[in-house]
This record gives sequence, structure tokens and C-alpha cells, in this order.
Amino acid sequence: MAQVSRRKLLQLAVIAASALTAAWTSVASAATGKKILTAVMQSDLRVTDPGFTTAIITRDHGYMVYDTLLGIDTSFKVRPQMADWAVSADKLTYTFTLRDGLIWHDGGPVTAEDCVASLKRWGTSVDGMARKLMDFTSGIEATDAKTIVLRLKEPYGLVLETIAKPSAVVAFMMPKRLAETPITKQIPEQIGSGPFKFVAGEFQPGVKAIYEKNTDYVPRKEPAEWTSGGKVVKVDRVEWITMPDAQTALNALQSGDVDFVETPPFDMLPALESNPDITVSILNKFGFQSFGRMNFLHPPFDNVKIRRAAMLAINQKDVLDAQIGNPKYYKFCGAFFICDTPLASDAGGETLIKGKSMADAKKALAESGYDGTPVVILAPGDQILLKAQPIVVAQLLREAGFKVDLQAMDWQTLVTRRANQKSPKEGGWNMFFTYQGAADSLNPLVNVPMGGKGTSGGWYGWSEDAKLEELRDAFARATSPEEQKRIALEVQKEAYDQVIYIPLGQFQAPSAWRKSLTGVIDGPATPMFWNVEKNE
Repeated sequence: MAQVSRRKLLQLAVIAASALTAAWTSVASAATGKKILTAVMQSDLRVTDPGFTTAIITRDHGYMVYDTLLGIDTSFKVRPQMADWAVSADKLTYTFTLRDGLIWHDGGPVTAEDCVASLKRWGTSVDGMARKLMDFTSGIEATDAKTIVLRLKEPYGLVLETIAKPSAVVAFMMPKRLAETPITKQIPEQIGSGPFKFVAGEFQPGVKAIYEKNTDYVPRKEPAEWTSGGKVVKVDRVEWITMPDAQTALNALQSGDVDFVETPPFDMLPALESNPDITVSILNKFGFQSFGRMNFLHPPFDNVKIRRAAMLAINQKDVLDAQIGNPKYYKFCGAFFICDTPLASDAGGETLIKGKSMADAKKALAESGYDGTPVVILAPGDQILLKAQPIVVAQLLREAGFKVDLQAMDWQTLVTRRANQKSPKEGGWNMFFTYQGAADSLNPLVNVPMGGKGTSGGWYGWSEDAKLEELRDAFARATSPEEQKRIALEVQKEAYDQVIYIPLGQFQAPSAWRKSLTGVIDGPATPMFWNVEKNE
């Protein structure tokens, strides 16, 4: 009881500190005349290295601080951002030329050498599409201070799309001294060339993260579209305030102490929608794919028969009803590469959509050789979109005959722990749940967990599957939509057969903000805080 009381007191202290911080920000804004935008994001920020993790909150932090060579517009067309490009006639050489006016936050000029080092570090991350590009690359070099040359071993049609991709591990540019940090270590400081500067001295993990307008930033002239165009900052400061209690966050939004809430609970949306001072809108129209990931390194899920038995016990309806609740915002989908797209197929996912009798799961588990090893499931309690999945799945697995150890923690602790390859008894894990943008799931290359490289560069869970990697290579070389679709179907069949991960359906998540904010950009990597104006 004493432990529970201390934990509860700590939670209350965090909530009180967050509410006080938001109120103080409102007062400070009025007193100084500065425009301060306050936001409650979908998660606390603790991991600040955008190459170190695929966590969405860290990606969002990356867009504040760093910039990219290329961006994408609302039609998914690749656009220049930090650089223009030219492609040789034989399609083997890509030359990028940095635009004028690029300066690091510490005052130094952005050079091609910085960008080469950044691309090389990014290419060693867990991002499968980045690694695939490096597989086709013979070399990257800086030929002068503004010119980056990327040479291929053979023609590869996704060079620009890979460097411009908006999510998972984004190709953010950073100074060479930081980019030379091994990808297994976090960079020691946050110095970019992007539209905001990270205020390290005011960073309090669990309480707030602060960004100030980069007055030296030179935006592009084109209008802002998704991750492309002019990143024009129209406020002086952005403060991300951590509020683990959803009701406290929504009260702060409605009182005006907070300007923006990224993921309000679905059951509270009607109250927000009826408030004339609040806008409720879906910024990422493409939505997200929710999924469960098993650890292939340790029992019991190092056994494919046990993985299959576990998947038989799970269905999307139970999960989505608990996670989202309102069918307006979710759909059942067995497609690894997203429903209603050219590569969509439900092949292999029938039991997830229609459900299977628990008797079938029990029978499969009994025949699998399962010896009662507990399944350690990581359960974040502070992330609205990830609280329900582990609880629901834990109960379904228990019904099937699994022993389950459901371990509660906050999301940022989970983000750190999921990188641990040790056994569950040594601080590792067996299963966790997350989601990724639908735009980041569209094909076998961009889909980060869809890989078979194991511990040699694979994503958390470390699935090792040579056949899957061969199929992904074949997809990369495919020259027609028909061939791509055929290979994608083979990838899906292999992924379901080996239970690479378990798709748990698709959903959309509205955000809410005060109508004093205008210019909020939509897109597959939102929210973004450039182009946003705050009218007091």
C-alpha cells in the first residue's frame, strides 16, 4: 500500500507541476508580449536523438530542431528543402547542391561534409528503407563545401523518396561532429539548422521541452506543404508541457492555459467539439496502423509455432473497441501495407479480422511445445493510444493458456527498454505494442518492422528471416506496379507465416487546438509548429 501511495503521490505531483507550468506560461506570455505556443504532445520527450529511436515524439522533436535535404508535398512529390538535385543519365549518380543561408544553431555554416556524415549515420539506423538505400550505394562524398555526391552500384528508383521520407527515422542533417556518433549511442547535444532551437537549459524530462524561434533560419520561398516549402516560424517560443492526466490537459485547453493537445481521449471529443473556442481535426488523414511485436530472441516467441498460437488468440475487434471505442475512427484491416492502397491484401490476416475460436488457439498452443514460460508484456500507462492493447492482448493470451507478466511503465521507459536484447529476466521483454503512420507502412521497404535482419540492423524484436530480405530486395528492383504487387503479396504471406508482427487495425486520431491558432499544417508527420500563428 505504501508503494502504491508513493506512486500516486508522484503522479499527482507531476500533474500539479505540469498544470502550474502551463498557467505560468500563459502569464509569462502576457507579461513579455512574446507569442508562446503551449502544446501537450502524445508522449513525454526523453529520447532526443532522432536517429536513435523510431518513437514518434522523438521524430517530432527532430522536425523542430533539424532540417532535411528533401521534403514531400501534399501529393507525395519530392521537393527540394536544404538542397536541389540532379541525376546522371545512367541513373547511378545523384548530385545534391546545398542552398544558401544554411547555418547551424551554434553559428557554423552547414557544409556538404556535415550532410555526408549525417546520411551515413542515418543509413546505419534501424530504418529498413535507409539501410536498403545504403545496400545499393557504392559511396557518398562531399566534392566541395556545398556539393554532395551519392553513387549507386546499380540503378535504384527510390533514392529521392528514401531521403525525403517523412517519418520513422527521418534523414535529418546535423553537424559532422555529432553525426560521427555511433548510431548505438545518443548524440550529446541538440544542434541542428532547423526553424527552432532546442533550449537545453530548460529541458525537464517529464515536465517540459522548450523550443525558441531560430532567428537565423532562412525559409524557402515556396508555401509550406507537409515537410516541404517555407518553414516560417510565427511564434517566439513553443513549449511542450507534459500532462499525463488527460482531463487536466483538456481543462487547460479549454481554459486557455494550453493551446494545443495532440491526442485527446476519444470519449472526450464530444465535449471539445461543442466548445466554440476549440477546433477538433484529424491532421494525419492517412491514419495509423496499430500492431504488436514479439521478441524473436528469447522464449517463448523464439518458437514460430508459439507465435502462431498467440496470433490465433488475438482479434482486432477486441483491441480496437478498447483502444478507440468509436468505429468512426477505426477500421479492421489485415493488410500489412494498408487497406485501400495498391498493395493491400487481407491474405493471412483472416483470423485477426473475423476472429477464431479460442479453442483453435488453445489447440495450437498445446501442440507448440510451450512450457509455461511467462510472456513479459510491456504496458505503457501514459500514452492514450497505447494503453489498451497490452491489457486486452494479455487477457486473450491468458485465455489461450499463456502465462502473462504484464509490466506497467511510462511510454518513454518502454521506448528505452524495447532496445534491450537481454532476456526478460535480465530486463528484456517478450512483447510490446505501438503504431506507425499509414504512410510509413505502404510497402515492404518503408515499413520499418517489416524486416528480417535480426540483430544485424533489424528493428526491435529482431526478426531474422533470409527469405523476407530476399523478397524485399526483389521489391526494390521491381520495375512495374504489377511486379511490385505480386512481390508485396509474397512478403505479406511470409510475414504472416513467421508472425513478423501482428497488425491490429487502422485508426485516425484527432487533435484539438484553440481557434486562436491558425495555419496548422496537416500531413503524415504531424504536428508541425512552423506556419502556425497565435492570435491572442
